[in-house]
Amino acid sequence: MLSKAMEISDTIKGLKFLEPWLQPGSPCLWESAGIILQLGFLAVLLIGLLKRLIIESRCTNEPKTKTREPYPTDIKIGLSYKISLICSILLLGTHIMIPITFESRSKAHCKLEIPILSSEIMQIVSWVMTLIALYLVRKHKNVKFPWILRVWWLCTFLLTGSRITLDVNFLVLSHDYPGLLEYIDFLGLLLSTFLLFLAILGKTGITVANSSDITEPFLNGNDAKEEKKDCPYGKASIFQLVTFSWINPLFVAGNKKPLDQDEVPDVDILDSGSFTSEYFEKCLAQNPSIYNAIYRFIRRKVVINALFAITSAAASYVGPYLISDLVTFLNEKKTRSLTSGYVIVVGFLGAKFVETLTQRQWIFGARQLGLRLRAALISHIYKKGLVLSSRSCQSHTSGEIINIMSVDIQRITDFMWYINTMFMLPIQISLAMFILHINLGNGAFIGLAATIVLMSGNIPLTRVQKWYQSKIMEAKDARMKSTSEVLRNIKTLKLQAWDTRYLEKLESFRKVEYDWLWKSLKLNAVAAFVFWGAPIFISVLTFGGCVLMGIPLTAGRVLSALATFRMLQDPIFNLPDLLNVIAQGKVSADRVASYLREEEIKPDTVEFVPRNITEFDVIIENGRFSWDPDSGTPNLDQIQLQVKRGMKVAICGTVGAGKSSLLSCILGEMPKLSGTVKISGTKAYVPQSAWILTGNVRENILFGNDYDRTRYEKTVKACALTKDFELFSTGDLTEIGERGINMSGGQKQRIQIARAVYDDADIYLLDDPFSAVDAHTGTELFQECLLGMLKEKTVLYVTHQVEFLPAADLILVMQNGRIAQVGTFKEVLKQNIGFEVLVGAHNQALESVLAVENSSRESEQTPGDEEPTLITELAQTRQDSDHSLCVEMSKKEGKLVHEEEREKGSIGKEVYWSYLTLVKGGVLVPIILLAQSSFQALQIASNYWMAWACPTDSSEIVNGMGFILLVYTLLAVGSAICVLLRASLVAIAGLSTSEKLFNKMLHSVLRAPMSFFDSTPTGRILNRASTDQSVIDLEMANRIGWCAFSTIQLLGTMAVMSQVAWQVFAILIPVTAVCIWYQRYYIPTARELARLAGIERAPILHHFAESLTGAATIRAFHQQDRFIEKNLILIDNHSRPWFHNVAAIEWLCFRLNQLSNFVFAFSLILLVTLPDGIIDPSIAGLAVTYGINLNVQQASVIWNICNAENKMISVERVLQYSNLTSEAPLVIEDSRPPNEWPQNGTISFTNLQIRYADHLPSVLKNITCTFPGKKKVGVVGRTGSGKSTLIQAIFRVVEPTEGFITIDGVDICKIGLHDLRSRLSIIPQDPTMFEGTVRGNLDPLDQYPDVEIWEALDKCQLGDIVRGKEEKLESPVVEGGENWSVGQRQLFCLGRALLKKSSILVLDEATASIDSATDGILQQIITQEFKERTIVTIAHRIHTVIDSDLVLVLSDGKIAEYDTPTKLLERENSFFSRLIKEYSMRSNFDTFVS
Repeated sequence: MLSKAMEISDTIKGLKFLEPWLQPGSPCLWESAGIILQLGFLAVLLIGLLKRLIIESRCTNEPKTKTREPYPTDIKIGLSYKISLICSILLLGTHIMIPITFESRSKAHCKLEIPILSSEIMQIVSWVMTLIALYLVRKHKNVKFPWILRVWWLCTFLLTGSRITLDVNFLVLSHDYPGLLEYIDFLGLLLSTFLLFLAILGKTGITVANSSDITEPFLNGNDAKEEKKDCPYGKASIFQLVTFSWINPLFVAGNKKPLDQDEVPDVDILDSGSFTSEYFEKCLAQNPSIYNAIYRFIRRKVVINALFAITSAAASYVGPYLISDLVTFLNEKKTRSLTSGYVIVVGFLGAKFVETLTQRQWIFGARQLGLRLRAALISHIYKKGLVLSSRSCQSHTSGEIINIMSVDIQRITDFMWYINTMFMLPIQISLAMFILHINLGNGAFIGLAATIVLMSGNIPLTRVQKWYQSKIMEAKDARMKSTSEVLRNIKTLKLQAWDTRYLEKLESFRKVEYDWLWKSLKLNAVAAFVFWGAPIFISVLTFGGCVLMGIPLTAGRVLSALATFRMLQDPIFNLPDLLNVIAQGKVSADRVASYLREEEIKPDTVEFVPRNITEFDVIIENGRFSWDPDSGTPNLDQIQLQVKRGMKVAICGTVGAGKSSLLSCILGEMPKLSGTVKISGTKAYVPQSAWILTGNVRENILFGNDYDRTRYEKTVKACALTKDFELFSTGDLTEIGERGINMSGGQKQRIQIARAVYDDADIYLLDDPFSAVDAHTGTELFQECLLGMLKEKTVLYVTHQVEFLPAADLILVMQNGRIAQVGTFKEVLKQNIGFEVLVGAHNQALESVLAVENSSRESEQTPGDEEPTLITELAQTRQDSDHSLCVEMSKKEGKLVHEEEREKGSIGKEVYWSYLTLVKGGVLVPIILLAQSSFQALQIASNYWMAWACPTDSSEIVNGMGFILLVYTLLAVGSAICVLLRASLVAIAGLSTSEKLFNKMLHSVLRAPMSFFDSTPTGRILNRASTDQSVIDLEMANRIGWCAFSTIQLLGTMAVMSQVAWQVFAILIPVTAVCIWYQRYYIPTARELARLAGIERAPILHHFAESLTGAATIRAFHQQDRFIEKNLILIDNHSRPWFHNVAAIEWLCFRLNQLSNFVFAFSLILLVTLPDGIIDPSIAGLAVTYGINLNVQQASVIWNICNAENKMISVERVLQYSNLTSEAPLVIEDSRPPNEWPQNGTISFTNLQIRYADHLPSVLKNITCTFPGKKKVGVVGRTGSGKSTLIQAIFRVVEPTEGFITIDGVDICKIGLHDLRSRLSIIPQDPTMFEGTVRGNLDPLDQYPDVEIWEALDKCQLGDIVRGKEEKLESPVVEGGENWSVGQRQLFCLGRALLKKSSILVLDEATASIDSATDGILQQIITQEFKERTIVTIAHRIHTVIDSDLVLVLSDGKIAEYDTPTKLLERENSFFSRLIKEYSMRSNFDTFVS
């Protein structure tokens, strides 16, 4: 037993030599770790070498083919490769020197020969192998470093970093001087840091250039163009990437003059929309889950960002760790050498440098990743929008989809920033606890418990905040949806005098949003109190626990702990923030995923058959189709159709019979329940509601096709556009406004017919193309297009005009979703099933015209040479039928919608002043500043008290620690209360200001004249109402506040530092001056970049909204790829200024950080160098505690000022729309008409002249006439003769330049607009319906009982349809009334007029979209219901004005004729006579066919 024990004892003694090697803190352990890593590195290299040898040996057996480079190539060695080579050679040299210095090794180094020699030999071999690998990299012209080299360089950095940490720790503890080995280790760390950056960057910088200058231009014709817009970021060296100096040329340009979009460089290829979109598609192809795709998309960049973030977090805790050592050094200065003090200074500064360097990189990397993800998601959502089925489009309004694209995508990309917090949090908390444990022992666990309690307490706050945020988003969605609808239909609202009602509706939506915003901001104030109170709460509990446990509190320990508590602020507050962002991101990702899962148009609905194997272009067999496939009830049933090549097929039927649906099923837009649809050839489609793109007329006609002048001119002529182009200042290059707003209905329709004709397709699908054009133009289009250019083509056209039916080879009569009759005109007429009702109605109309014509004296044949005057005289000047801004465009080179206005230069002081003084004249601002100043003063006082009252040495015993803690607690609690007061006042002032700005803008926009809406795309207004308003609601007050708060903080820090060593001012003042210079140099460029980014965001949303509206047309013309490409270009246009703005911020922060590090270094060197006794060590320690954050605070001041200026652009943009030119007053109290006005309805025009702007010619010229009361007056004339302008003048949409209009003797210009418009009724050309219910659409003001509403519905032929629906009057109307046909929408507009029962009714092409039979019934109803009222009718169908009491013929803005129809027909050469003759000839079937 004894011998056994002795054996064990000998064994233990034998292993004692390993003891120093096996200790965790032992240097020998790091030597052994290095050996393991080196062995791994060499093994991988060996395997790679063997693999290459095997491959080459296999290749030797294969016949060699002599290859020759076509042109000699030049290899350009980049800076990255040169640095890697130099660093590797120097590191090899350091490891050769280490064994030589074995005898001079200190205790900080391993002294065992075997580990040292083994480690260094392995290191020498490894670095020799590294140099060989680098030689091979150059030989093979590798663009990237091999992954094994990059991993090896990362490991080298970790080893040298741990080595230098042990060195510094030993020197501080042993009060020793650094020796040769320490300097070698420091050099190794420096070199390995460079290699680490190269490993992260990955690029060698080697480029291969073709030396043949002769062939280059021919091979790459576009190189010059590409070179011009190269991305400097993509070509930057490592030094430029670290310092952000690659953006310097942009700053030079930005300081010379305000930047324009074309001066901003392109984004790098990896950040471009095309690359990110393609890469995301690949990620999604691997796994359809959106979460999985996002993970695959971001993982590489996230890992790199995480490395930077973790390094930054770790380096930030070196300062608090060293404070205690600094205070100890200052106490023991007499017995310590200055070198040990300087070592501490080097530790402080080295950590600060690493922290600031890596912090800038991870922040920039996170922003860049967000940019890439946003571009990828926007592109994917856009592509989805182009293939959404009709049902999906109805379940998601365009407003909701745009919200997904703007708000939800923003939330998902915000998470890219916070994802780094996930990696930093555990590091930050662990290091904080480690430092506290070193200083306070078990007291650290009290601090940990307090931290956990605070974090846990923040979580419910975050949950409530998240709920508030979701409610804010819901309220904002509802408000934006309604705002979008109001802006889209603003003309209808103004004409119907409903604008006040809808203004109140928008205000009620805003009130709901305001209530949730107020709750959210109150909670934010509490959160700010918790955030700033956290260090106080934790420090009071921790210090109290230490006193109770008897742990001595020295000044050094207290100051180190206070610095650590302040560092804990971020993780405490970031955890709930992180949870909040994760929750918001998940909600948004779920919304995006739900949208991406929506039903798409099935590509197999339509079968495409090659043209060489069939004579039929369209075949439908046993077709059953339904817009809602789940219901099982077909909208189209038993469809059998065969259309031979070249046939002309007319489709007719009553309103809602299924005519448009039949075209939709041929296009593949309508879901198929059963049967087959076969198409042979390409398609072109003309929808019933004209879809016009923003751009010029030529772009709309070409629609992506190449310009062929001959074909183009033939198309323009056939579509009767030649005369229009002659009158446009820039011809077909004239700009078209949003949704074609500055074109008449007829012009829009003819442009989209021209688009189809020019496309030269095989099959043409035309949905009622002639309803929006006048009689003559309709005939011309039919003859020149359908029977002319398209005579060889297959054409299916829906029409309500019976006169166009005889020319068809086949007529389909639709009834209740079925083809009731098929055949030629004569065949269908004989069948007597229902077609004769339509023809009968048409004949009846024709007879009424002929009766009037015959009742006049027999007119003689008009001489042939006068015939053309009918066309030419009436259409000399073609003004816009709706709002005619074409003449105005002539003065502006054809542009109606100009580039969005943006201020240039610095934001005016008046913008800041307006913002600050909008609420109570700015009285809250000084109170807020006083509260923040008090907080800063009390906080400094509490820390000063602890530093002064606590002993400097743990051996000193101080009585009354309880009193010291009590005073500290009172001061700290007082400062926290000041924060609560400040945060509450900021919330109150900010939200009140935001509400006032919103109301001013809302009232200003809705009271603006129609000319403003004509020339302003809706996207611009919506951008201000959503994005800019959100910034003002939630961010602006805090941004402005933080400018002041951070300045106060910086002044406090300077005061503390200068009290200890006033000499700091010697360096602080010039450094501050340099900081201010940097800020002024930065601002002009950053401000313009922020403005450009804001402006370039709107076109993405506008293009998306436009594409959603015209998705069916885009699909029909197979233009998806072109529109997707345009979307990618718009994404890049937004990314360019946004990316460079982010880089500009980092450029500034990097320089400010280094300057503040310089000040901090000077302060530390001053404290260490000053003789003993001049300064109190405790107060010096306090100065360092504050000085640690000097770089953050100094950067924070400049960054907050810059950020506030960038955000203030939102206020500037909202203010732009808060002072728009307003319409006349709604009500003039002193001049209100009688309640029963107008009784008679007499309208008198006296010398009326109207122009759209002062510098433009008159549109209406000297109009003098009277429309007698209770009579029916018809207004006719060619498109652009001034008909609609006359109507607008009656409603004062445009004001008279000269002359006046009276109604029953009252000058309409002297009464309020609301008094005028509410007493008149109008049925407009474009039927408008609002989202909501049938009742809400007929009676939005809730003025009429149900009985009257049903009566109106019955009169306008909608009663039975509405009764057939379950919800009756509460039946839903979706956005734009898309779930009702165009004809039904027109009938609803008539219903509104019937309810209103005004003395004057205006019909503006009111029955253009309905069939002849329904039109006949409605004309009877209008005549009957309004027989004792004045009716003014503008019509293309002559029979609708033939029974008028008087007819006004307009030509070139003048009265051509005005008399009774009978008297006008008596005059042979009157315009009206010729119109009637033309109509009767066109409508007579036999004449027409012949």
